[in-house]
Amino acid sequence: MDPKGRVIARGRARSRPAQQAPQQQQQAAAPSQPISRPNVPGERGDASSLLKPLSQMTVRDEGSEQQVGRGNIRGRRRINIENVLKTRPSTVDNKKGTSGKSIQLTSNYFPLITKTDWCLYHYRVDYAPDEDQTNVRKMLLRPHKDKIGEYIFDGTMMFTSNRLKPDVVDFFSVRDTDKQNIKITVKLVGDLMMGDGHYLQVYNILMRQCLKNLKLQLIGRDHYDAAAKSSYDDLKLEVWPGYKTSIRQHDPSILMCAEITHKIVRKENAYELYTKHINYDPSKYKDTFTNEILGSVILTCYNNKTYRIDDIDFNNSPRSTFTRNGEQVSYITYMKEKYNLRVQYPNQPMLVHKAKEREIRAGMSELIYLIPEFCQLTGLSEEMRNDFRFTRALADKTRVSAKDRVKRLLHLNKRFLEEPKVVEDLKKWNMSLSPNLVQFKGRVLPKENILLGGRTPIVSSGPNVDWTNSLRSNPMRLVMALKKWIIVYPARHNQGINQFISQLIKVGQGMDFPISQPLQHEIRDDKEQTYINELEHVISERDPNFIICVVSNNQSSRYSTIKKKCCVDRAVPNQVVVAKNVAKNMSITTKIAIQINAKLGGAPWSVEVPLKGLMVVGFDVSHDARDKGKSFGAMVASMDEHYSRYYSIVTPHTNGEEMSNELSLNIVKAARKFQMKNGTLPSRIVLYRDGVGEGQIPYVYEHELEFVKKELAHLYGEIPKLCYIIVTKRINTRIFYNDDNPPPGTVVDDCITSPEKYDFFLVSQSVRQGTVAPTGYNIIYDSMGINPDKIQRLSYKMTHLYYNWSGTVRVPAP
Repeated sequence: MDPKGRVIARGRARSRPAQQAPQQQQQAAAPSQPISRPNVPGERGDASSLLKPLSQMTVRDEGSEQQVGRGNIRGRRRINIENVLKTRPSTVDNKKGTSGKSIQLTSNYFPLITKTDWCLYHYRVDYAPDEDQTNVRKMLLRPHKDKIGEYIFDGTMMFTSNRLKPDVVDFFSVRDTDKQNIKITVKLVGDLMMGDGHYLQVYNILMRQCLKNLKLQLIGRDHYDAAAKSSYDDLKLEVWPGYKTSIRQHDPSILMCAEITHKIVRKENAYELYTKHINYDPSKYKDTFTNEILGSVILTCYNNKTYRIDDIDFNNSPRSTFTRNGEQVSYITYMKEKYNLRVQYPNQPMLVHKAKEREIRAGMSELIYLIPEFCQLTGLSEEMRNDFRFTRALADKTRVSAKDRVKRLLHLNKRFLEEPKVVEDLKKWNMSLSPNLVQFKGRVLPKENILLGGRTPIVSSGPNVDWTNSLRSNPMRLVMALKKWIIVYPARHNQGINQFISQLIKVGQGMDFPISQPLQHEIRDDKEQTYINELEHVISERDPNFIICVVSNNQSSRYSTIKKKCCVDRAVPNQVVVAKNVAKNMSITTKIAIQINAKLGGAPWSVEVPLKGLMVVGFDVSHDARDKGKSFGAMVASMDEHYSRYYSIVTPHTNGEEMSNELSLNIVKAARKFQMKNGTLPSRIVLYRDGVGEGQIPYVYEHELEFVKKELAHLYGEIPKLCYIIVTKRINTRIFYNDDNPPPGTVVDDCITSPEKYDFFLVSQSVRQGTVAPTGYNIIYDSMGINPDKIQRLSYKMTHLYYNWSGTVRVPAP
């Protein structure tokens, strides 16, 4: 115990693995030359750079505190976890709501029954010359197991219960591929005791080892079962089922999340796609190939890593050279020496991946050059997406029902319990999983009343939260009039136009939405330029209040062209309708009428929100698929009590600070616009922030939130009542009720939530196929003074207000 009363780890474990190893003396090491960093396929830099976050962690040694850095570890150090980011406001003691009916739920989490609780030693492992393949790094270290003892190793970091002496130990191994002598430096980073944040990393590394022992193949970050793949030979494509796993601290115990995933792997490499474009149009192949492959994700056959393609370098080829170990070497030679792969087509262009900032900080080259013939294509091509038969078959394979998902998860768990190698590994580290999914109590929030117009102004949202039928026979909440409007359509789709117009007028009558006869403009074809010319003509000559454009299919470029013309160039409310939906049925026509009324300024429906003077803000970020450095932040803010009219603004940005500054200024603009509309500033502001990954939360919490508070304080004279909520759609959590999907309105605020967060999960929508995905809500700031129950109910209410669908959606409408 130190002078401050803190317990200091002395390296003695409370128990040991089955095997122990003698302490290893440092071996003599020949000096190694520094390695020049080439732009090679997926090669990374010094492994120590991957541990840079550790330099920010506090370590303790006999009461003193200093920073862990490269080369300054001395004695037994314990990594402190006090700097784990906690976004849960200090004012929140209880994050549980009370409304609704209590129900018994399960989720795709397995509890850890027993877990390692020894003192472990954390080591960094470096290789010279560097080796970028994790499986080779593990193979090179394996012969020294008798000197190290039982250990867990992920390719960079090693954990063992046996402390090596001295703190830096060198081993030597020979790489089989080229008989190169490799120096392996094992360097002590610190001690880990039960409760340390990095202890969870030990569990996750061990679990990845168990998945490997189940003969699952690591692709990217997830493991896939190649033996269970489904092949589509006519489309040259395979679908591999797989699993995502993650072990984390939850409320109140450690749980392992296991989720079903699928990887689409095409039986076609990037070079084959390249030659296809050459053969199709030799004069434009560079443009067409670039357009198709740019932004796509490929899988390299030599290390099973995925890369996003950011550029094509037609001026370089595998014959080109780069500097490696002070010498010029071609990519052809490098691939032969490094991976024993022979380049068959030496004149092909090079694909370019631009590394992310965190990858560059970890030692990766800024530009990674990839050889097309070694790059397997993933994902769906435009041709595949347009093949209805294929997409239907693919959906049947990948859209797993809740019942089947539970079965597959329990089957995975059974394999863990029965595979001898997995059982042995878990037993060595005193770790075991529960055979059952975690069970807990959740709540189903009360059904919301939908506010319409006319003599029956209130209708129930219903058990499936779909009130489309109620809209057909009831007036909308606030109705405009569609008088001076035009419909533009290609000549080959003229047969159903009159029927569609009649249906639209009939639907409008049922909702007290007056719709007059339109002017019909027929165009000769469905080319983009034809639409541009016709729209320019009708807007200039007719000055319509609304335009409907009928298109042949869902071609994105044509849709973007029409929207740019009508929303940016000439600013006319408009609706794009696919020809197959014209006069198809009354349900689709009803939805089109609802959207038209909303775009004219009407309010199709509303919900009861007791909070007065509330401005609800929504913010999301869209990244340019072709330019990674360019992003756009879109913000909307409600301006009325029906939450049907919004102030909107879009701003480009190139970095996080610029985005945060623009967001704070835009919220101030929205508050002033609210004041102009309502005579007073909003008394409360709720901001739903989308587009935030787990790694971005610290920046949003420490910088973006502070920007917003500062600007609002300048406007109000003090920080107003503000609630800042991060909304996350892409999560691996799934919730089950009696092995089926839970009812809409299900909220979970315990057991699978995080102790560091003021968070909850909400299932707001109803699905007919597959497994429903909940949405995660993380409240990082709250000064509104309302309890968790009201925040949960407000969030659920907001999911009812997306006017493109007369039902609930996954996220709040703003």
